[in-house]
Amino acid sequence: MQQYIFEFIGTLVLVLLGDGVCAACSLNHSKAKGAGWVVIALGWGLAVMMGVLIAGPVSGAHLNPAVTLGLAAAGSFPWAMVLGYIVAQMLGGFFGAALVWVFYKDHYKATSDQPDTILGTFCTMPAIRNPWRNFLCELIATCLLVFVILALGTQGNAFSFNGMALSTGAIGSWPVTCLIMSIGMSLGGATGYALNPARDLSPRCAHAVLPVAGKKGSGWWYSWVPVAGPMAGAVVAAGIYLLVF
Repeated sequence: MQQYIFEFIGTLVLVLLGDGVCAACSLNHSKAKGAGWVVIALGWGLAVMMGVLIAGPVSGAHLNPAVTLGLAAAGSFPWAMVLGYIVAQMLGGFFGAALVWVFYKDHYKATSDQPDTILGTFCTMPAIRNPWRNFLCELIATCLLVFVILALGTQGNAFSFNGMALSTGAIGSWPVTCLIMSIGMSLGGATGYALNPARDLSPRCAHAVLPVAGKKGSGWWYSWVPVAGPMAGAVVAAGIYLLVF
């Protein structure tokens, strides 16, 4: 249960800071409005870092159903804990998005004439509407994410410190932070790089049920893409990892 609690808290913090930077850069009268894509990519990377620092020592800080599925498929995580982790992550994502709404409620009211901008502070939508291409983009980006996470723990990425053998992943959250930033800057332009159902579907549900000023729809026609794409990408990544390592 402690591991599930920390997955919940870590994912909540991830979404609070990640959706928070989207809100800060997008909503009217925010002091950060117009800061741009680089700030958003950096903000999401650092949001992941904060979540990992909180949950890492207890749960391993998956903070993402796709990561949990990919690790289980690669034999690095017990299948018996997969469902509990995913439930905790999805709940954390919902409450993290709800806190962003509470924090920026006045700014949502000031942006009530821009429903697409408001939706974009909760979840992702594609730059060009092409669901199957969008699905492929999410699959490729998440495959890269999970594959690199798995690769960080391999013997080839090990080093010695005070006579102890450590993997690159053991130095903490920084490698994954750099990975998230890199994916955002390089592969985020097409779909907004969801990579994570708890980062997309849970906040989308929050958008749907909260009395958000100016909302006109939660983009449900697209909602399957940021779930199916990352989950499929994670399984593909596990398969490639098992094949090459």
